[in-house]
Amino acid sequence: MRNGSIPGARGRVRPMTLLGDPVLHAPCEEVTDFGPELASLVEDMFATMYAAQGVGLAANQVGERSRVFVYDCPDDEEVRHVGHVVNPRLVEAGGIVLRGPEGCLSLPGLEAGTERYDEAVVEGLTVDGDPVRVRGTGFFARCLQHECDHLEGRVYTDRLTGWRRWRAVRQAARAPWGR
Repeated sequence: MRNGSIPGARGRVRPMTLLGDPVLHAPCEEVTDFGPELASLVEDMFATMYAAQGVGLAANQVGERSRVFVYDCPDDEEVRHVGHVVNPRLVEAGGIVLRGPEGCLSLPGLEAGTERYDEAVVEGLTVDGDPVRVRGTGFFARCLQHECDHLEGRVYTDRLTGWRRWRAVRQAARAPWGR
């Protein structure tokens, strides 16, 4: 991506991978090629995220098994954070555990109270292979943890227990896309 360009402006919207697709439930692979294909993937992911009105998107949500995610997400103070991370590692998750509403573009229309830490730090690389460290608080910390989970082959419903999990599974089964 060129400096100053609008993320996703040159990308194409890709079909969204939905709950149940095996690519969502398997760990993604480390990126080793930092060429134009990776840059195109990131642009496509931004375009897809914006078209779906999301705040974050992992590569496996568009059918790619690459360890990459993009985000355009506010924190609790309404500060906007925009970027991407290649080969991310969640290196810190702490602070207070909060249960808050969480949804996912791969489970459209569903939401459940999910526990997450209110602080998170992710380290990884940019599309150019440069090191990047992203620190998030509040809602943005939730987003970072959610996207890292995706790259490990987990969706937010995997974190639910008891009646919250039962209700989410039931709603997914009844959803038009879940049939």
